[in-house]
Amino acid sequence: MKSFSELGLPSNICDALAERGIHEPFEIQAATIEDALAGRDVCGRAPTGSGKTLAFGLPLVATVSRANPKAPRALILAPTRELADQIYVELASFSGKVRVGVVYGGVGYGPQLNLLRKGVDILVACPGRLEDLIDRGDVSLHEVKQVVLDEADRMADMGFMPAVRRLLNQTSKKRQMVLFSATLDGDIAKLTRDYQHNPARHEVGDETPDITSASHLFWNAKKEDRLDVTADAIDAVWPAIVFSRTRHGADRIAKQLARHGVKAAAIHGGRSQGQRTRALADFAENRVHALIATDVAARGIHVDGVALVVHYDPPEDFKTYVHRSGRTARAGEGGVVVSLIQGDQKKDMSKMQRQIDLNEPLTDPDVKKMTSLSATDELVLAPPRPGQDQQGGGKGQGNRRRSGQGKGHGKNGSRKRSGGGGGGGQSRSGQGGGRNKEGSRSGSQRQNAR
Repeated sequence: MKSFSELGLPSNICDALAERGIHEPFEIQAATIEDALAGRDVCGRAPTGSGKTLAFGLPLVATVSRANPKAPRALILAPTRELADQIYVELASFSGKVRVGVVYGGVGYGPQLNLLRKGVDILVACPGRLEDLIDRGDVSLHEVKQVVLDEADRMADMGFMPAVRRLLNQTSKKRQMVLFSATLDGDIAKLTRDYQHNPARHEVGDETPDITSASHLFWNAKKEDRLDVTADAIDAVWPAIVFSRTRHGADRIAKQLARHGVKAAAIHGGRSQGQRTRALADFAENRVHALIATDVAARGIHVDGVALVVHYDPPEDFKTYVHRSGRTARAGEGGVVVSLIQGDQKKDMSKMQRQIDLNEPLTDPDVKKMTSLSATDELVLAPPRPGQDQQGGGKGQGNRRRSGQGKGHGKNGSRKRSGGGGGGGQSRSGQGGGRNKEGSRSGSQRQNAR
């Protein structure tokens, strides 16, 4: 495989990558960088953790022109605030004199307006906020000659294709367009036909995310017992992401777990960007042991070392199950996925298992078995839950199990989470993805993309 310099990247970018311990390109990077540097349109499919951010970011930083105020020369569209911010951080880590900025909703306009007035060469944006800024006269896309669509299928699922098309229509007709997506059919195929010219097509990995490296458990759990079962599971294995169907449910579960002595933070489209950023930071630094999330967290958020995923509420379809579950057992590590099944959900669960080629029995909750399946190697003593003694007696034993040890942690033993920016090793950006039913666009999704 060619090195970054052999792919045609300039020495200053190669040196910046080397300082971060990144020396060899991933497969999708090796496949697409030369075409992108040559100015060709690129249509790429690659799974979560494949290095797509650098695949489009490196050629963009290497070739973008200097921009005028309020008129960026390159545009990257992303479906969620978290993903947009991760792309920005990743690019800023090696961009040098190239000016990179990011705009999305949930935060004030002031800093974003100042940024645009000064001039941004590469603008990373969510569609909703970008259209707001255009309508206000704060930014123009007429000088954009390079466009990247990241997670294009997710934008289609969330109902943003009309906005994406409106934005593309405002860019230069001689633009270069690079598109990355988990799937390349349906709306994405039509978008490619309408907006790309003879694109170089590259596909890496399986089209359906591989979830077989995780251990999958399906537990009988009455509605009133789910909270106790979830608390016991997190006591045994963490960091954990617990999925709720609704925003209200996520907030309620987080509060109830706190009363059980489990540190948890809710994250969903109804919370402000500041709240979501703090929740992710607390999770990354082990200040909370579980994120309680709606499906917004199944895609567009990258957190390393997740040891446990709990489907507190069942996913709406098998694709959502796959992408929720894909938050664990990433980058060669293991993990455990637990589904809490009520009596009237057994038929749907069986159908879903057939669709994703799983054949797991429905059993009573067994935390000891779950612990033995977790691919972790270090126990971290946590304060006991109320009603437990200091020796960890009673349910949960007062121990929390931490995943991801031995990979990318410093001398003090703390885990490192990538997602852009610094640190050793190449960031495997978390861009997997859950989907809603065809063409649906919920209120939480609309808010998340603004």
